[in-house]
Amino acid sequence: MEESAGFGPIVSSAHLADGALPALSELEFGMTLAGNAFERWMVRCMTAAGEPGLAAIDVQVLHSSNHRGRPKRLSDLCIMLGIEDTHVVLYAIKKLEKRGLVESGRAGKEKLVSASERGRAVCMRYREVREALLVESVRGLGLDPKAISTVATTLRALSGHYDQAARAAASL
Repeated sequence: MEESAGFGPIVSSAHLADGALPALSELEFGMTLAGNAFERWMVRCMTAAGEPGLAAIDVQVLHSSNHRGRPKRLSDLCIMLGIEDTHVVLYAIKKLEKRGLVESGRAGKEKLVSASERGRAVCMRYREVREALLVESVRGLGLDPKAISTVATTLRALSGHYDQAARAAASL
């Protein structure tokens, strides 16, 4: 557990850190800060890439729609992004369609979404901005790419535990 000049762990809620796993409170505070910073980054990077006014979820839906160059079902986008409320993703899709960044169609009853040519170009411009402003500075930290992958794997595994705990809490 990280201690700061003898003041204890860096957490947002000391009453939670007093439990059986104080390090989890540290991790949660770190995820809160990282999540908020990441959302700000996505919005500002997309603005720098030429598409101001998009929310973080819009950026995520655009990138996911562009992923591997294949159309995605609405349900797949929700699963990929870990979003239960399909209305959130539908709203983002409608916003992106109005801007000409995604195109939608149907396969039976399923809505399919894919990045338009303009959307793919914006994603590539986002990538260029990301490489120049973020990737280079993170590389400068000298972090081992395998260690970064291990953190990502751990976060994905923890997301499953949080989802399971959320289901249990909903049944109380």
